[in-house]
Amino acid sequence: MQTPPRVLTVAGSDSGGGAGIQADLKTMLALGTHGMSVLTAVTAQNSLGVQGAWELPAEAVRAQFRSVVDDIGVQAVKTGMLSSAALVETVAELLAGLTVPVVVDPVGVSKHGDALLAASALDAVRHELLPTATVATPNLDEVAQLTGERVDTADAMRRAADAVLAFGPRWVLIKGGHLPNDAADAAGEAVDLLTDGSAAHWLRAPRHDNRHTHGTGCTLASALAARLALGDTVPQAAAAAKEYVTGAIEAGFRLGAGIGPVDHGWRLRTAP
Repeated sequence: MQTPPRVLTVAGSDSGGGAGIQADLKTMLALGTHGMSVLTAVTAQNSLGVQGAWELPAEAVRAQFRSVVDDIGVQAVKTGMLSSAALVETVAELLAGLTVPVVVDPVGVSKHGDALLAASALDAVRHELLPTATVATPNLDEVAQLTGERVDTADAMRRAADAVLAFGPRWVLIKGGHLPNDAADAAGEAVDLLTDGSAAHWLRAPRHDNRHTHGTGCTLASALAARLALGDTVPQAAAAAKEYVTGAIEAGFRLGAGIGPVDHGWRLRTAP
């Protein structure tokens, strides 16, 4: 029996199952890889927001990482919620010893606006974590948090990408889903920009009128890591991840009284 590609997520737990390591592992399975996890924090979270968050000690994060990497091995890594400077520094140190693709999702706030990264950790993200990234995947709020660049048009995404690349990732995928509909694209599409500072790839997909989009960022970053583990180039992986998350957004469903999750199993439910 052939072992599938192995992908590791280093992220927080979402007790509601829509984002965090739960979304990551579902995505990795849906795309044909074996997902593994390093838990960084536990949240009490549902469709209405985050009611509480508890960070794990750095030594617990380090022990989980070494346990998986030293025995099982990995072919790609994705990072999500790291919450504090101590955890960012610990994870950056661990990632610096790897030679596999790393996708850094610089999670700052939840879908509901709850802070998931301490302000004191921003410098560590900029100068220690981002330089380890094969691809960084900030949304527009995270771009503003990290660089001070406010993006309100698709054209301004180039400037934002340059600002993030200045911190050292090889590629950056600026997610334009938060652009106003009238500023996003002439065709009303959701537009993302993938660039290494030289080549620019504009990724376009239909915008779906569905409020149930919890976990979108985690899902995209995990899909990107999974495709890299499968052997895609960065542009190929980003295009495949965009296609997967667009389908998941379209199929997002009601859960609880607030914002429901994207549907990580949408391909299973649409298969003939």
